Order: sequence, then structure tokens, then C-alpha cells
Amino acid sequence: MRQPKPQSAPAAKKGVFREIRDWTLTLSIAIAGSLLIQNYAIAQTEVQNVSMQGTLYEGQRLVEDKLSYRFNAPDRGDIVIINGPEYERRLVKRLIGLPGDVIDIQAGRLYINGELQEEPYVKGSTYAGSVSLPYTVPEGHVFVMGDNREHSIDSRELGPIALSSLEGRAIFRLWPLGVFGQLD
Repeated sequence: MRQPKPQSAPAAKKGVFREIRDWTLTLSIAIAGSLLIQNYAIAQTEVQNVSMQGTLYEGQRLVEDKLSYRFNAPDRGDIVIINGPEYERRLVKRLIGLPGDVIDIQAGRLYINGELQEEPYVKGSTYAGSVSLPYTVPEGHVFVMGDNREHSIDSRELGPIALSSLEGRAIFRLWPLGVFGQLD
């Protein structure tokens, strides 16, 4: 059996430096890739208030899809993450009205374009807030409300939300494990 030749000290040092360089490059690429994914594709967010109670609760962790609104228009009923000048903190709300929709509230019930909306996820009654009804959602904006209608700061107080303020759509609940799964 042939014995490998022992390496000289300079050659061994060169091998160690090459190994360190390779590991550093690999870790740098992995970190940069994960940061890009978190900033532009998929992120994790936390529910920080009670406005979505009934569907989501304070402290729950969600997976946010940041890509879909770059390629597709939002849909009525989406649970959206808002990060814009309308409010100083990120908000999690349900998208109720699209551009051009007429929003009306009568006897604690929501009407969109004259049709009564069945909203089994809503907690409490729906009131108008400070918005004059009926309200037409302007172009380039959406109308959002929390599912816990009596305890929500939303478009009834803030006004319409610019489409550019929609950071993403909540698609999955990560935590707590007892409610782990896809959001409806």
C-alpha cells in the first residue's frame, strides 16, 4: 500500500486558507440569498393587535407571500400585510373593497356594490366609523377592515390603502403549532 506524501508546511497552510475562503464564500452567498428571499419573496410576520381576532390572534406568526401582488392584482377576502404611510406600524387586515367598489354598511352588515356580504369570519357588528357611506374605493387603492370589526383601526378610520402599501398576503400560520396551517 502506498503512503500519501506528507505536505509541506506552506502547502498545508495554503489548503487551510483555501478551505476558509470557500466556507466564507458559501456562507456569504447563503446569507445574501436568504436576505433577498425575505425582502422580496417570502417573509415571516407577527400579528401585533386584536383587530383580526376570530381569525388571527395577537402573537401568532404568519408566512407572508410578497411576490403575488407583483404579478397579480389582490383579491377581495385576502388577508394582507400593510406597510405604508397610512399608519406608523405594519397592519394585518382583510381586503374588503377593490378599486371602483362601492362600500356600504347598513344595520351592522357590509354591502359591496349593493350586495350583502356573507362574512362568517367577522367578530362583532360592522359600523361605519369616520368614512361617509356609501363609499367608492378610488383607483389605485383598496378598502380593508379587521375581522374584529368593533376593535379595528382600518379603512373606516384611515381611509383607503394605496396598492403600493400592500406589502404582501398572509398565506400560512406558523405559530402556535396547534393552529399551524393554511389561512382561508
